Amino acid sequence: MKALIYKSTGSWYIVKNEAGKIYNARIKGKFKIDEDITSTNPIAVGDEVEMEMENETEDSVIITEIYPRKNYIIRQSPAHKKQKHIVASNIDQSLLFATLKEPKTSSGFIDRFLITCEAYHVPAIIVFNKADLYKKKEQEKFEEWKKMYEAIGYHVQLLSLETGAGVEELKSLLKDKTTLLSGHSGVGKSTFINTIFPQFELKTQEVSGWSGKGLHTTTFAEMFDLSFGGKIIDTPGVREFGLFDFTKQELSHYFPEMKKLIHNCQFNNCLHTNEPGCAVKAAVEEGNVSVERYISYYNILDTIDEKQY
Repeated sequence: MKALIYKSTGSWYIVKNEAGKIYNARIKGKFKIDEDITSTNPIAVGDEVEMEMENETEDSVIITEIYPRKNYIIRQSPAHKKQKHIVASNIDQSLLFATLKEPKTSSGFIDRFLITCEAYHVPAIIVFNKADLYKKKEQEKFEEWKKMYEAIGYHVQLLSLETGAGVEELKSLLKDKTTLLSGHSGVGKSTFINTIFPQFELKTQEVSGWSGKGLHTTTFAEMFDLSFGGKIIDTPGVREFGLFDFTKQELSHYFPEMKKLIHNCQFNNCLHTNEPGCAVKAAVEEGNVSVERYISYYNILDTIDEKQY
């Protein structure tokens, strides 16, 4: 019997079969995946699986097989820095909730998320929430970042869940697609889900005063069916998005504006830092690549530890 993983709590899974019936499921014994992935979670939300009844009462089922994934997104495991954690699989697009106030999302955090989406071939949308809190400074920053990200191919949208501005436009982007929601805690993911699923009453919390960062409200990734078609996968709020399996050499391949220039560099192994004849640095100087994005690239490059490979 074929089914889809809707929630993973580590040892138990909530699955829905093709007829729409929901079961509690578990893995029996050691589960083997054909793909060459070593992660803290062998099965992720969004996975298509084969299952069989555990007993005649049909209270629970056993997952016997996982079907090949169309794609997936991984991040560094929060608990084990040397291990991967599969955030979700078989997704059509990702939606990053960002805010410019209460809490403020850094461009570095946004870029790390976008890099991961590029690496795993998942189209990304950036939604700047809490527009009702924006004063002139935040509005100008939004316009600046919108121009910067749209110039390299990303869809950027302004949203206020407080006033409802932008909600219908966002819903239209989600229709008939499986969308991964991500972002810092406190940026409004749970509030957004409560807006489109008022019956859920998901727990939301205020932003932590001492750190300016949000407090965690979602513990496990979970998928929900949209009444207007499609699915969304809510993920735990993340304070940092730890990259995994990236080498310094390939990082620029995940910056779309750099990727199209790297073949023009004088050296094939150019890291776009101090090398002569660098097409990327020339583009930055000419204003064709954003200085802010280049600085972000440089900072991320400096954090990649290649001793793990």
